[in-house]
Amino acid sequence: MKNYIKRIIDDELEELFEQLPAISIEGPKGVGKTETARRWADVVFELDDPSQREIIEADPSIVSEEKGLVLIDEWQYVPETWDIVRRAVDQNSSARQFLLTGSATPTEFPTHSGAGRIVTLRLRPFSLAERGLISPTVSLRELLNGETKIEIEGKTEIELKDYVDEILKSGFPGIRNYTGRSLREQLRSYATRIVDTDFPQMDHPLRKPKTLMRWMTAYAAATSTTASYETIRDAAISNKNNKPAKTTTIPYREVLEKLWILEPLPAWLPSRNQFSRLSKPPKHQLADPALAAQLLKVNIKGLLTGKEFGPPIPRDGTLLGKLFESLVCQSVRVYAQACEAMVGHLRTKGGRHEVDLIVERGSGKIVAFEVKLGRTVESKDVKHLLWLKEKMGDDLLDAGVIHTGPRAYRRKDGIAVIPAALLAP
Repeated sequence: MKNYIKRIIDDELEELFEQLPAISIEGPKGVGKTETARRWADVVFELDDPSQREIIEADPSIVSEEKGLVLIDEWQYVPETWDIVRRAVDQNSSARQFLLTGSATPTEFPTHSGAGRIVTLRLRPFSLAERGLISPTVSLRELLNGETKIEIEGKTEIELKDYVDEILKSGFPGIRNYTGRSLREQLRSYATRIVDTDFPQMDHPLRKPKTLMRWMTAYAAATSTTASYETIRDAAISNKNNKPAKTTTIPYREVLEKLWILEPLPAWLPSRNQFSRLSKPPKHQLADPALAAQLLKVNIKGLLTGKEFGPPIPRDGTLLGKLFESLVCQSVRVYAQACEAMVGHLRTKGGRHEVDLIVERGSGKIVAFEVKLGRTVESKDVKHLLWLKEKMGDDLLDAGVIHTGPRAYRRKDGIAVIPAALLAP
């Protein structure tokens, strides 16, 4: 544990455990839930260990009889433990009792959601700020405060090729330190385990595993787009004359979401009636853009030269641009959670106006971001943000373009320009 890299969620846990009795950390396998949770725990039950699981299955109440902070790792293997924790908290609501981690939503979910007893936090792959590339200088929390326009400043030597490298090397802690073929094999094995192991464990056996791999590849190709189900289906199937029914293929998406491999970005729907015609489809995102890149078999040379990979999916811009947007989206979601905010995207019907990321903290007031692959920001790059500013007035706390350039600054029109590596909670 001495090589542990502190996560942003650690600050959230420290704050919440001052008063809360039970917290559940959810996220895909390999994201670092166990390593993070072990730092907090006095007692650990590892339910992915068959020997420990057998004991807890025989008597789940054991988890509530220990003293100190009890970690129930991969609780979904014995779903009854969720209700045991909930009932224990009903009897004793003192702070810092239980920490649960899970890599999937079990098919047979507990009889009670845990609302009011168990608070859930999402752990995602390393954000850019957690990767230690540079010390960030722009705070999302300060942008969300919105009392005055904060000063935007900072400089970085991180450039496009470095961001491409970060896309490909992954934010999974146990994978990102590999290079070359070893890195590719780790990511390939991760995708294979989803098909061979994780799906069957969700009571969803596969007659044709290659079909699921094609669906995941199609979702990877649709990264940062609002491609329809039909578009993704057509990209996934090999026999265009024998299209499967939705009842056959929708479970693929549902199980991948339960495994947190797919994490679609929802459409932002304002609480006030500033807009009359908003599109509601989510933007497709995988847990990590490196996983998307591996499924598509992309390499750094192909991305930098604009080469297309994988099944054809209509997109506005290059595949690299969409993967960069995915990397930024992943990071902003981590920062937003730390700020008690939610993230969505805005798109009017017909696509006349689009804003890549809308961050809202529940007041109806927002911070909006466009994501641009380039090093410079021109007037055409901020037109949707200026349109949004006109529509929302003071409800738009701040707006910015996140890009790959060297400097953070504020334009004369008030729009912030922020290198992706310089943004943090």
